[in-house]
Amino acid sequence: MWSQVYDPLNQPILSALVAAIPIIFFLLGLTVLKLSGLKSAIISLALAVVIGMMVFGMPGSVAAGGILYGFLSGAWPIGWIVLMAVWLYRLSVRAGNFYIVRASISSISTDQRVQMLLIAFAFGGFLEGAAGFGIPIAICAALLVSLGFNPLKASMLALIGNVASGAYGAIGIPVTNGAEKGGVALAHLSADMVPVLQIFALLTPVLMVAIQDGLRGLRETGLVALAAGAVYSGAQSLMLATMGSPELVDIIPPLLSLIALALIARVWQPKNIYREPTALSLEELEQQGSEHYSFKQVMAAWSPFYYLSIVILLWSTAMKPLFAVGGALSWTSITFPIPGVHLAVQQTAPIVANPTPVKAVYTWQILGASGTAILVAALITVLTANITWKQAGEELVGTWHQLKSPILMICLVMAVANVMNYGGMISAIALALAGAGTLFPAFSPIVGWIGVFVTGSVVNNNTLFAGLQATTAQQIGATPTLLVAANTAGGVMAKIVSPQSIAIAAAAVDSAGQEAKITSMSIRYSLGLLVLLCAWVYLLSLVGA
Repeated sequence: MWSQVYDPLNQPILSALVAAIPIIFFLLGLTVLKLSGLKSAIISLALAVVIGMMVFGMPGSVAAGGILYGFLSGAWPIGWIVLMAVWLYRLSVRAGNFYIVRASISSISTDQRVQMLLIAFAFGGFLEGAAGFGIPIAICAALLVSLGFNPLKASMLALIGNVASGAYGAIGIPVTNGAEKGGVALAHLSADMVPVLQIFALLTPVLMVAIQDGLRGLRETGLVALAAGAVYSGAQSLMLATMGSPELVDIIPPLLSLIALALIARVWQPKNIYREPTALSLEELEQQGSEHYSFKQVMAAWSPFYYLSIVILLWSTAMKPLFAVGGALSWTSITFPIPGVHLAVQQTAPIVANPTPVKAVYTWQILGASGTAILVAALITVLTANITWKQAGEELVGTWHQLKSPILMICLVMAVANVMNYGGMISAIALALAGAGTLFPAFSPIVGWIGVFVTGSVVNNNTLFAGLQATTAQQIGATPTLLVAANTAGGVMAKIVSPQSIAIAAAAVDSAGQEAKITSMSIRYSLGLLVLLCAWVYLLSLVGA
């Protein structure tokens, strides 16, 4: 059994900087060097393997096992989810629903700042709560493109809109997992999420309007954006503080915000109607809108997304025990240990109190995966929509051709994450930051940012670092739940530019190979929000929050 080494150079900061080279290169590859996502991921993986083996002493078998695990988990469940989500979207388009969808959104407002708030902020938040795992980014980016948004800009807005909901996605699993791994009470962590993150949820729609239309957008629609954020964040805060659990925090508040925006639009419209340069003109929109659609037609056009939400909720709640170990459908999951990694790697202090073998068991959850739930929604759509099985098959083939390169990129990124994780490199970075002592609360969100940038998941980030955050908090006299909340919030800021999220967004708008452009457009907001979050968490730590 190989024991991880976290400071091979006997200088924690230097060891951390060397460990961070694959991450640094990936960012530089996408932003400065303008490499494709695939090239950046391949080179980053090579760097991770070389540094892990040559500097951190990682055996080749561990590197090989980490790469295998990364490809398996990148393909299933992540790739499966993305494939099914985009197929569902393409089915809706093939069935002719998007003329009606566009008309129904335009009936609320023809101003595309308001439309962006309806789709990327409110509806995206609901999809994050019901499904998570990249589904809201894919669906909302595609919807914005159908409304005439530039594909790359639509991707960026969908990514930024996820800031308000990313911590509570998939029925609150990120926060629940953070409480479990950090050894803190769920109710206390939920309460501490309010001061840490909810001010950012409040201001996210304002930021989105500013990005879309600058100062003019703030003057003309800023108050409406703030009202949408206030309803959203206010309802989230109330539920976190009173219910003590995050399961419904991304279900009810986004719907309330959606309703609030629709009601406001009934009595108010911006003085100047804003249209994206790539959108239909108001005259063209009026010509297309001359045909009036009945309530039944509108409901039918949106039905794929109702099916998606209902089936995902069933899979996440009532059906979940059936797929669990001992459940009636547990036989549909195939589990096996990853050779070279499972019980062959040992974590050591200070990451864990006592030497602990690492478990690396892959579960191929055939029926229980969220992607399979989306498949069910897609099949229901084919049965109920104006589309034949032959056409559905053609769209599935088209979806695969659209997504095969982004899915490969996701697999490569997951391989980088696993090699760095099992090689002790991610822990080395986190421990160097934790060495800041009483200043650590200012760096705590950075640990979460790194965790999500590498793994692409707030859940995985809390699995890696919630325990470290809680332990460090006790050592420096800070509140453990504050730092676990900061770890979660920092991870949310990283989702804007995590390679997984970027790949999903690019694939959804048929812009595979343009990941570098989306990253360059988005990274300033991710890092800017991270800096503000670091300062905010440090201030909260000083006042004893």
